[in-house]
Amino acid sequence: MTRIGAVAAGFSRDVAFDLARIGTLVEHARRDGVQLLVLPDAALGGYLDDIVEPDPSSLPPALHPDGPELAAVAAMAKEMVVCVGFCEADGERCYNTAACLTGDGLLGLHRKVHQPPGESRVYAAGSEFRAIDTPVGRLGMLVDYDKTFPESARSLALDGAQVLACLSAWPTSVTNRAPRMSEDRQSRLFDLYDRSRAAENQVVLVSSNLTGTSGGMRFLGQAKVVGPDGEILARTWSKAGIAVAELDVESSLAGVRRVLAHLEERRPDVDR
Repeated sequence: MTRIGAVAAGFSRDVAFDLARIGTLVEHARRDGVQLLVLPDAALGGYLDDIVEPDPSSLPPALHPDGPELAAVAAMAKEMVVCVGFCEADGERCYNTAACLTGDGLLGLHRKVHQPPGESRVYAAGSEFRAIDTPVGRLGMLVDYDKTFPESARSLALDGAQVLACLSAWPTSVTNRAPRMSEDRQSRLFDLYDRSRAAENQVVLVSSNLTGTSGGMRFLGQAKVVGPDGEILARTWSKAGIAVAELDVESSLAGVRRVLAHLEERRPDVDR
């Protein structure tokens, strides 16, 4: 059995504050027996202040994958697998990136491929989806808007991913925002995408998200663990916290694929 945790929490441009909060979350998860912990997008350094017209001069701190910040998260992780989002520095470019770590170091990176128009003004786009081997199984990472596109999750599933880690900085609607967060259309879409990507690929999906605000944006929270049948196993709703679920990953995938195996029954000769 594998215990999986999805985090909903707020982070800031203060990396020292973020590392302290990550340390607290990791320790809480460890006491609960969590083996895979998925932190939100931008958990190290915070997110953009404006998703429509971001200011290139006020980006989050740009960090290097081999820098001291990710090394600190790896040291906190120890035997746990931890996924965390950050603004990655690569020469003159910056990427919205997710990292997967254990105490032994970096297991893999994913640079966000799909970008809303505002974000594409300040971040370069990634160019691939690739699953990685981890102590909790083969895992693929998505960064928020990536999961809107079915092809993103499908590419990872076809590469053998058993678990999808979806790290988000997902706000309420930019226009026509509902008075209550639970009634906002982005709240409904966030859950719909999580459940759909899990069910259509018959994989476990772990969805993290920011809480709180940044500039004019208010983040949804709604962290959750979704089974390969699309059912939500644990969730935080709109509150900060860790949604924890325990399941046998291989057995649960085999169970839902016993009669209908979506990946095997595709028609790539017809699909476009």
